[in-house]
Amino acid sequence: MHKLITTLLFATALLTAQVDYAQTKTTSSYPIKVSVPVRPAKQHDVINLTTPKMDVVRVGVIGLGMRGSTTLEVISHVPGIKIVALCDLHADSIASAQKTLQRAGLPQAASYVGEYAYKKLCERSDIDLVYVITDWIHHTPIAVYAMEHGKNVAIEVPAATSLNEIWQLINTSEKTRKHCMMLENCVYDFFEATTLNMAQHGLFGEVLHVEGSYCHNLDEVWPLYWNNWRLDFNQRYRGDVYPTHGIGPDCQLLDIHRGDKMDYLVSMDTKSVNGYKHVKELTGKETNDFQNGDETSTLIRTQKGKTILIEHDVMTPRPYSRMYQVVGTDGYASKYPSEQFCFRVGSLKSKVNYQNLEMHVAIPDSVRDNLLQKYEPDFIKELEATAKKVGGHGGMDYILNYRLIYCLRNGLPLDMDVYDMAEWCCIGELSRISIEHHSVPVEIPDFTRGAWNKIKGFKYAFAK
Repeated sequence: MHKLITTLLFATALLTAQVDYAQTKTTSSYPIKVSVPVRPAKQHDVINLTTPKMDVVRVGVIGLGMRGSTTLEVISHVPGIKIVALCDLHADSIASAQKTLQRAGLPQAASYVGEYAYKKLCERSDIDLVYVITDWIHHTPIAVYAMEHGKNVAIEVPAATSLNEIWQLINTSEKTRKHCMMLENCVYDFFEATTLNMAQHGLFGEVLHVEGSYCHNLDEVWPLYWNNWRLDFNQRYRGDVYPTHGIGPDCQLLDIHRGDKMDYLVSMDTKSVNGYKHVKELTGKETNDFQNGDETSTLIRTQKGKTILIEHDVMTPRPYSRMYQVVGTDGYASKYPSEQFCFRVGSLKSKVNYQNLEMHVAIPDSVRDNLLQKYEPDFIKELEATAKKVGGHGGMDYILNYRLIYCLRNGLPLDMDVYDMAEWCCIGELSRISIEHHSVPVEIPDFTRGAWNKIKGFKYAFAK
């Protein structure tokens, strides 16, 4: 039964994509435009949305597989949280999760098992926040149901796989006035967060170009995904299907929908080679159709003339990389393959007392380390030791969840909102449209529907 429903969800998503694609075929000029639905009556944007303070954030977790189980482990150490209920398709996953709570010294949570059990969890009156950590195609329907039943939601990446799903999440968040945040952990990476702070202090001058990627060979990981869902998705869909780890930090550097907006993109991919091999290895069957290329590149231009380069590659033996590069008028930063900075001679004199910086090479490691220490955000300094002890992608998972719970407890806007989710997820479908039209420009919708420049002089202060 579950496999039939999953197939129907895939078919619905694909049909939606085909409808959008068919509509664009009649376009006679470029960039290709996709429709932006009119905001429903009596709704308005959720820029800087806040909810009443919560002494304790009562949580339900839906999806306790490979990613959900590690998230539960992390949040069991976050102060101010009460894990009320757990939900999964399989009873053994619930049993394992209960043991995680027991090890953390926490009481057992209510259990819900089955295809539609998530609805009963969402209908409880004693839950403030629902974590949605299922396979990708179930993210949106579950999150929408949770918000409609009065819950804030935190959704694993990517929160949405199509424009149709993105608009569902936006409209529901605006209607219910509930937070809809995507759990993009890479913006809390120590280097990325510190570099963002440096950029906001002007060390790179005006940031003109940024890069990000998800280059992660999944050869040994494909078999671990329940029901082969992730390889299945790559087989069915072309384009950058997993853009958020790369584009999230980039959009924060450029103040997207906080002073600038993404304007249009162009995408290109290689042919598929390794995907066919993985299907044969996992299923024992040959396939004559694998949509996702071994490597996909997307170039984005913003309204203020900045550019973003995003790459996706989960098929080749490239070393792991999120690319992450910052190119400014006076400075440069990169994380991979090694952390380095380069500055225009004299550009740091008024900000940092360092001499003899050569603009044609990376600054010495000792100078780099001093800069990283000086500009590491205060909240990360406070959490660093605990984050690294608890773990979760080097500690950034802990920082992500700590910040989410902290903001809810204190009635603050979240660090990422539903429009961040939309902008970072839309690359999936829009890149496909560009590729299938011979890499022509595709306009990126204004998901705020006019509010992208509402906040003036915004800074990601991550303030208390």
